[in-house]
Order: sequence, then structure tokens, then C-alpha cells
Amino acid sequence: MQRKLILAGLAIALVLAGLWALGGFESLATWAIDAQREVQDHLARAVRRLRGGEAGALAGLLSLCFAYGFLHAVGPGHGKALIGGYGMARRVRLAPLAALALVSSLAQSLFAILLVYAFVLLFGWTRAQVEGLSDQWLLPASQAAILLIGLWLVWRGFRHWRPAAAPVHDHHHHHDHDHAHCDHAHGPTPAQMENLSGPKDAILLVASIAIRPCSGALFLLIITWSLGLAAAGILGTLAMGLGTASVTIAVAALSFWAREGALLSLPERLAQTALPLIEMTAGLIIAGVAGLLLWRALT
Repeated sequence: MQRKLILAGLAIALVLAGLWALGGFESLATWAIDAQREVQDHLARAVRRLRGGEAGALAGLLSLCFAYGFLHAVGPGHGKALIGGYGMARRVRLAPLAALALVSSLAQSLFAILLVYAFVLLFGWTRAQVEGLSDQWLLPASQAAILLIGLWLVWRGFRHWRPAAAPVHDHHHHHDHDHAHCDHAHGPTPAQMENLSGPKDAILLVASIAIRPCSGALFLLIITWSLGLAAAGILGTLAMGLGTASVTIAVAALSFWAREGALLSLPERLAQTALPLIEMTAGLIIAGVAGLLLWRALT
């Protein structure tokens, strides 16, 4: 059953890759951006209803915030690309990978809250100033960090690929030691590759995503603060994070299934060589996407 599920996930991932190659994601991104603008208008009206004390206004606001977060994640952005690429690059189990996607989305919301209240309350900044800081400084910093993570994955994959790709020694003709206890490795095993992921990886990924807050969250936090509805703004921002997480978790699952589905079809020896190659390829994709976005932000 697990094998069938993984292979089905691989098939879905391949279909999505084909859709991306044919430009189908561009239409999806355009739709998501237009839908975000429409939802943002509804958010402003929902805040006014909340201020007027209408029944169910808070629930309506939180629902809109969740929808906005979902649309934000569906649209163009680097968060899901990083999570998906990392899921392909590192043989991480699905549960920790999904948890990483959730934590990174919520961390982005928490950073937006910290950013707004630090600069609005302490320095009296306007919405335009906060958004300018986010777009002109934090966005390029986030993209540069993700670019470095991609290059780091390429380097790490290359280091693991060299011993894995080395030819196996002919033990039958050149060694007289106990073959059952050969104690030198011919490359990292799948289990070792899985254990190479740790807290350092998680911190780097979460930080690189979190430092670029969602513009919709900044808008909501500032407008609710100005109307004396700060608590509603904070709750709404967290709801946006959950909406974003619903997409990034799905991307994490697809990357897991695609990776495991590909490895299931390979013999163990070949899988040991394929793992570092997958890591290098995913790193190149992450670095390429981040580099393109960084170039657009700086020019």
C-alpha cells in the first residue's frame, strides 16, 4: 500500500512538472495574484464589519485570512520551491518535512507581527515605510539566503556523490581480510543520508523564508492596529500562516513521494549514487529560482 501511494505521488509530481514546463503555472500564478487583490478588498470590508460589532465578523475575517494565505502560497514565491526542493534533496521523513513547512509558514507570520509592531509602535512608521523595508531590503536578503542554501546543497551533494560513485573494490582478488566485516564505506547509505539533516538545516530554511513577510499580513496588521483591533490582526496573520502552510505541506508531501518513488525503482547500490545526484539537482533548481528572483528584485 505504501509503495502504491509513493508511486502515485511520483506520478502526480511528474504531471505537475510537465504542467510547469508547458507554462501552465504562469496562468495559475496570474489567477492567484488577481484573487489576492480581490480577497484583500474583502479583508478591508471585514475589518470594518468587525469594528462595527457585527455578529460573526471575526470568524469571517479569519476565514478570509486563511484564504489569502492559501492564495499567497499558490502564487509566485520562493517558500514552496525551497521546501519542495529540500524535500527532494534530503532524504527526510514526511512528518518532519511537513512540520518544517508548517513552522516556516507560521514563522513568516510571527516575523510580520514583530516587524510591524517594532517599527510602528517604536518608530511610528507608516504602512508604506514598512512595506518599503520589506520589498527593498528583506525580499532580496531572503532570496540571497535561499540562493546560498541551494549552492550549499549542490556542494554537499557533490561531496557525497564522489565516494558513492567510486568503483567498488574487487575484494575477491586483492584482499585477504574477512569479507563479512569490511569496515570501509563506498559512499553514504540511504539511512546515513537521512540522518544528515538536522536542526541547522531547519533553522536556515525557516529563517530564509520567514524574513520576507507577506504584504497582505503587513496590510492587515497596520489597518487593525490603527482601528484598535490589534488582537484580531494578530489572529488573522496567524490564520494567513496556516493558509500558506496548507500549500507548503502539500508541496512537501509531493516532494517526498516523488523522491521515494524514484528511489524505489532503483537497486540499493544505484540508489546510493542517485541520492547525492538528486541533492545536487534540487540545489541547482533552488539556486536558479532564487537567483532569478533576486535579479528581478535588484534590477
